Amino acid sequence: MNAGRRFSPTEFIMWTRRTIYKVFILSLIPTLCYFLGAHFILLPWQPITILGTAVAFIVGFKNNASYARLWEARQIYGAIINDSRSFAYSLRDALNGSNNEVKTIFYRHFAWLTALRFQLRDPRTWENMTEKSNEEYLQYYAIPERVSNIENELKPFLSADEYSYILQKKNRATQLSALQSKHLAQLYKDGAINDFQWNLLQQSLTKFTDHQGKAERIKNFPYPRNFSSITTYLLFLFVLSVPFGLLNEFDKLGTNTIIEGYSVWLNVPFSMILTWVFITLDTVGESSMNPFEGSANDVPITQISRTIEIDMRDMLDEENLPPAITPTNNIVL
Repeated sequence: MNAGRRFSPTEFIMWTRRTIYKVFILSLIPTLCYFLGAHFILLPWQPITILGTAVAFIVGFKNNASYARLWEARQIYGAIINDSRSFAYSLRDALNGSNNEVKTIFYRHFAWLTALRFQLRDPRTWENMTEKSNEEYLQYYAIPERVSNIENELKPFLSADEYSYILQKKNRATQLSALQSKHLAQLYKDGAINDFQWNLLQQSLTKFTDHQGKAERIKNFPYPRNFSSITTYLLFLFVLSVPFGLLNEFDKLGTNTIIEGYSVWLNVPFSMILTWVFITLDTVGESSMNPFEGSANDVPITQISRTIEIDMRDMLDEENLPPAITPTNNIVL
């Protein structure tokens, strides 16, 4: 997530510079050919305008869907924050005097948050972090789940037996929730919590499972490939045809002026600007489509998990609280 006021123009230019190079060449070649006399390459601008309108609609639709996925992911983690806090003080008050039990369950919840964020950062084939522009932008920040490994992150939160058990599991977050449920059931059998308290705490675990499932749905189900593909194809056709459609218009622009015969060269910068805008809008949508992939526009699940950990440790009156995660170059994950 970008925690600054905006991405700077320099960042945008560096991020899209490969696109700039391509649209420059794409604009230059037909302009040069036309200037040298190949007037047969002209295309009428009217159908290109209609195609551009269609592309604008479909790119807008894609960006709306992209934002909806991003915002839903943020709402899911916002709910995890609230439910974690209510679970924490409900458990603490229900087990008043049993600090070791409370601490064990709290730390297991930290392990659940850790396992979940590592699972959500696992790459998928449709994600965009392998794009050169995104890989280069990683020089401005780091993905915490790539810098560290889950084995080291889980170890401080679990007993030796639970640690060995969880590392053998595929969906570690789910199995940690199952351990929490088993622990609460044992506390209920032992009479440490009453019916109402057990039911309340189990409802909290159910909510965590629900939040995990919603996050996994966004992670594991991409933006439909049919919509994504048609956007790509139509955008390619539009970008390819724009420099050919504007040639005659810019050539006529210089009639009876001092730039007559040379005004056609204005086709290069104006075609570049027009095509860059459309391509960049589409790229912006793609960069927000997968809110857990590790891009600069991700939901900051690592920061949120640390915030929850600090709040819950504070309820235990611990003194050496972990530091809050702060932005690096305005980027925080």
